[in-house]
Amino acid sequence: MRVAACFGAELDIIEPCAFPLTDKGIRRAAMDYQAAITPLRHASWTAYQASAQAAVGRLVLFTTKGAEGLWNFSFRPDDRLLFGRESVGVPDDVHDAAECRVKIPIRDGMRSLNVTVSAGIALAEASRQFAVG
Repeated sequence: MRVAACFGAELDIIEPCAFPLTDKGIRRAAMDYQAAITPLRHASWTAYQASAQAAVGRLVLFTTKGAEGLWNFSFRPDDRLLFGRESVGVPDDVHDAAECRVKIPIRDGMRSLNVTVSAGIALAEASRQFAVG
């Protein structure tokens, strides 16, 4: 939540999450950034797909199985960036629903980055691509 707030990005949380997600947990995670972000919660992938948010832009999945490297990927202003669970990623049907699958390059032999770090890297690169001056 802090990463999204700092970059001015909207945040959708699609349940079930890999961790217990309560209103108290959201407040704790948001800390003093809570006034800057209001995450939207979706009860399931199906509920998210039916939402107005899902109807806008491309779905860009960040995955270790990505076909395109982050440094070669061209973001669009209305892209929706999707990150899965650190332990297992996303289910196959979610993977298949993504229009783009992007991989953040990391050193050989390393499994993956955590979700917050991955989101920060992705949002920083997307922001860099749209920076003016």
